[in-house]
Amino acid sequence: FQTACVEKNATLGGTCLNVGCIPSKALLHNSHLYHVALHDMKNRGIDCDGVKLNLSKMMEQKSTAVKSLTSGIAHLFKQNKVAHYRGHGKITGKNQVTSVKEDGSTDVIQTKNILIATGSEVTPFPGIEVDEKQIVSSTGALSLEKVPEKMILIGAGVIGLELGSVWSRLGAEVTAVEFLSNIGGIGIDLEVAKNFQRILTKQGLKFKLDTKVTSASKSGDKISVNIESAKDPSKKEEECDVLLVCVGRRPYTTNLGLEEIGVKKDERGRIVVNERFQSSVPNVYAIGDCIPGPMLAHKAEDEGILCVEGITGASVHLDYNCVPSVIYTHPEVSWIGKSEEELKKEGVQYKIGKFPMVANSRAKTNAETDGFVKILADKATDKILGCHMICWGAGELINEAALAMEYGASSEDIARVCHAHPVCSFNFFFFIFVHLVFIYN
Repeated sequence: FQTACVEKNATLGGTCLNVGCIPSKALLHNSHLYHVALHDMKNRGIDCDGVKLNLSKMMEQKSTAVKSLTSGIAHLFKQNKVAHYRGHGKITGKNQVTSVKEDGSTDVIQTKNILIATGSEVTPFPGIEVDEKQIVSSTGALSLEKVPEKMILIGAGVIGLELGSVWSRLGAEVTAVEFLSNIGGIGIDLEVAKNFQRILTKQGLKFKLDTKVTSASKSGDKISVNIESAKDPSKKEEECDVLLVCVGRRPYTTNLGLEEIGVKKDERGRIVVNERFQSSVPNVYAIGDCIPGPMLAHKAEDEGILCVEGITGASVHLDYNCVPSVIYTHPEVSWIGKSEEELKKEGVQYKIGKFPMVANSRAKTNAETDGFVKILADKATDKILGCHMICWGAGELINEAALAMEYGASSEDIARVCHAHPVCSFNFFFFIFVHLVFIYN
């Protein structure tokens, strides 16, 4: 294929690399190191007197990592002869895309196939205008110039919990206001969510669940936030220095010329595609956040590869039940497959194995004993149906479950694999062997 990419932003990599997954992980890692130096090193026999935060240096390290990775993508484009057009892309014909530059000039590209990978954008909160200084989205929260005294999060989903953890570790008093009755968003196992909230509360975060924000107003350096609880309808006022609006993301599918050529969208603005990622216009394809499914970079990456392979005539298959999710707090939370709530709703008979990190040798030696690992398997066939973890290294450990589920493994299949000891993943093996294989068989 001759391939061209139209991108409106100055750097390649999209939301994940520029203002999402990557910079947030840099801040999560470094803020954790700072927090450990302040509060935990003395418990490990290491005195860290005089530890100071250099926020500008921390931000510089984050930016250096992002710059290195974005330049790496530019190099890959050159190496693989991918034409790069800087501008806003719009479909102006069935076989034509126009790139509109900042100065208004255009490049018109003739093409056989079109792949829409425009991702998503921050969902605005009605009546609250983001200025990325005091009232911020996730983008602004990645680049604050100083640690706020008080921060309020509108939403306690993945984004809110990760960024809230960063600023809490750095010294802010963080309160999350969540409309749902659990933290972690939709999809998280409720037993995990309950334990997760307990751990984060112990770390200093505060939560107001079953509560909604009704309005917010700025007065000088402060922001007044009006909240209303489902249990107590009387409105209350909270004050903060920074308000983080993190109520989710929405597909970026406007002003792309889709309607003009007949590409269908659903009620949420997502492009409707078939199993080969074809839209209602046969030569127009779409992947990632702009189609149904979890808004995850690794899901979009798999879809992109499969879509192009499908265009060449290859078979296309992606099991969305085997796409893992991770919350990169400390401890991390991860899950894949079905939750207990989903299995009960579907009437599936299952067996459960759960093992606490406090009994894991490596976790014990590292003083990282918060959390547990839980696996759900079919009661009749022993096939693994879901895995839910809250523990140190859960983001790495979930990939063993993903591999097992992708190939239809049973819990006994994993139990028969020799695992190194002592490692965190020994939990995965040990509880499967003891709880699922030995007890149930």
